[in-house]
Amino acid sequence: MDLKSIQRRIENDGSIIGEEVAKKSSVLIPLIPDHDTWSILLEVRSEQLRRQPGDVCFPGGRSEKIDASLRETAIRETCEELGVPKESINVIGRMGTCIATSDLFIYPFVGVLDPDTPLRPNPGEVAETFTIPLPWLMKQMPEKYTLSFQPDKNQDFPFDRIIAGRNYPFRAQKVIEPFFDYQGRTIWGLTARILEHFVSLINHRMFE
Repeated sequence: MDLKSIQRRIENDGSIIGEEVAKKSSVLIPLIPDHDTWSILLEVRSEQLRRQPGDVCFPGGRSEKIDASLRETAIRETCEELGVPKESINVIGRMGTCIATSDLFIYPFVGVLDPDTPLRPNPGEVAETFTIPLPWLMKQMPEKYTLSFQPDKNQDFPFDRIIAGRNYPFRAQKVIEPFFDYQGRTIWGLTARILEHFVSLINHRMFE
């Protein structure tokens, strides 16, 4: 194989390494008309849930075989969680990929939710819903905090196959977590990261 053949195979490669084997979830950022602007709808997770009970989140969840696409995952999960028909959701686009962990990728979509459609949240998943005005969000700077994680050197890992073994100087994994506070509710974690990115795109486009 000559050098040009190698070049043709690697140039313009826009793939994300590891995406093909990672678990995939989709979320929807639901926009609701609010007079002459927009509000964003968020959920408070049910206390009955094993994972992250009481946290604020977007509607969404794991991609399943029945879903024709990641877009369909976002729509299906929103319908199931909010109790709305598919026809009440108009997906207008997808944002960039959120790499939650090396084996979990989240795909955020943005859609308009028909304001005349009544919400019937699934109580097993959703404790309540609330909205945040987009103009308010566009003026906010979230607080940022750093979490550090160290590898567990007692786990089943072939340390004997790497230089320095268990004494290898692994770097601590650091995660910068944004926090938004709105009317007594705290939005943090992946939801806050996705929300911050969405708002940054809106603000950036407004001033281009």
